[in-house]
Amino acid sequence: MSYLLDASAGLIGVVLIWLMLRQKPSAPLPPGPKGWPIVGNLFDMPSSREWETFTQWGEKWGDMVFLSVLGQPTLILNSAKVARDLLDKKGHKYSNRPHLEMCNLIGLNNGLVLTNYGQRFRNHRKLMHQLIGSNLSMSRFYPIEETETRKFLKHLASTPQDLASHIRRTAGAIILRISHGYEIQDKDDPIVKIVEIGTAQFSLASAPGTFIVNLIPALRHLPDWFPGAGFKQTAREWAKDVSNMIERPHQYVKEQMASGTAEPSFTADLMEAPNVTPEREADIMWSAGSLYAGGADTTVSALYAFFKAMTIYPEVAAAAQSELDTVLGPARLPSFADRENLPYMNALVSEVLRWHSVAPIGVPHVSTEDDNYNGYLVPKGTIVITNIWKMLHDPNVYSNPMTFNPGRFLGPKPEPDPREATYGFGRRICPGRVLADSSLFISCAMALATFNITKYNLNGETMEPIVDQISGTISHPTPFKCVIKPRSEKALALIHGEI
Repeated sequence: MSYLLDASAGLIGVVLIWLMLRQKPSAPLPPGPKGWPIVGNLFDMPSSREWETFTQWGEKWGDMVFLSVLGQPTLILNSAKVARDLLDKKGHKYSNRPHLEMCNLIGLNNGLVLTNYGQRFRNHRKLMHQLIGSNLSMSRFYPIEETETRKFLKHLASTPQDLASHIRRTAGAIILRISHGYEIQDKDDPIVKIVEIGTAQFSLASAPGTFIVNLIPALRHLPDWFPGAGFKQTAREWAKDVSNMIERPHQYVKEQMASGTAEPSFTADLMEAPNVTPEREADIMWSAGSLYAGGADTTVSALYAFFKAMTIYPEVAAAAQSELDTVLGPARLPSFADRENLPYMNALVSEVLRWHSVAPIGVPHVSTEDDNYNGYLVPKGTIVITNIWKMLHDPNVYSNPMTFNPGRFLGPKPEPDPREATYGFGRRICPGRVLADSSLFISCAMALATFNITKYNLNGETMEPIVDQISGTISHPTPFKCVIKPRSEKALALIHGEI
């Protein structure tokens, strides 16, 4: 009994000290769910499908929702305007990333996505901007994207039931050729497999509620045998995969350069510069790794969402095909040169990015100093999470937001471009966005030019795809079935390069 009294007295003492040490804020904190002493809102934080909980909170407390998790202030932003006001206009205060201990344990803290704002981050971003940061610089890689997408059409015509694997293969092929000059094998490519494993692990390790060590970093000191320390074994296994994902493609480029057979690529171009220091090489390796680790998975998610949308909305596919037929005629596939003449197709790509949120809550920012906004205090050290799903499905911004409608981006009063939220905010905006956008456009355009996409029928019953997505920093649509067939014999000939 005495040890219970001692424990109770100790707990009361901790609470009293916590109450005494709490400083009264200089301005009111934004509203949010009421927490408990010491643990705060620990038990309110969702471990999956975070955007749904954050949206519910937004409906109750507004565009800014504040909570505390074990003393860690956290701010949820449910409005693109507020996100721009804070993260864009005050970027000097909100450009750091929070410490995500699980990502640190598996070695991902060196990547561009999680590197804190500073010289190393600027070095990475400069390298990427030089080679793929604009449509002009990206245009040198358009032939690679078109070539690999034609291969995608052939695979799809041969085994349409393997849609998901064909999408993954094509996204990996495009990124790896651009980043490392690596041409993947037609089936079971080892480096593509490494990339798939590594990106899936990043998505889980960086999600706010998946691993409790992200909320309580001190847990990393737990002995392996302690209950709840299973994340340590997971981290050791994942660290090997991350190391492979970053180092093996880079080593491939160095071997090709040594033999004089390296193809032009992001890595080879930068490594050919004179006097590349070890520090510079590390920046090049991690920049290239960040490019394909993030870009491939983003493209996979968006393109899979495109096929789901075309399955559910055949009238949209028909309208896009009509435009493609008018501009292209019957004897060729679309190219990037056609893009400016395909307004509906461009609007369709925009709607894919809005309708399916590839990164529904983005990657968190952290404030580096106190800030005041609309009369509220955002304390220094606050983790800032952007509820991008809510921003792109806000009925005050997008009419009938759950409906897939490319027409919303056409006409005299188009609705806001979803790219303004999709690829992040402020100084942390995704540096591979031009690459991702171009890959999505050419894949969607070529697929609709050559295939009809319809609903799957099982024993006389039409199977309606469910509009939903899975948890993770990069979120994929839930699996579905559809029927993919060439539009005509002429389309099949185009797919196989016979015209």
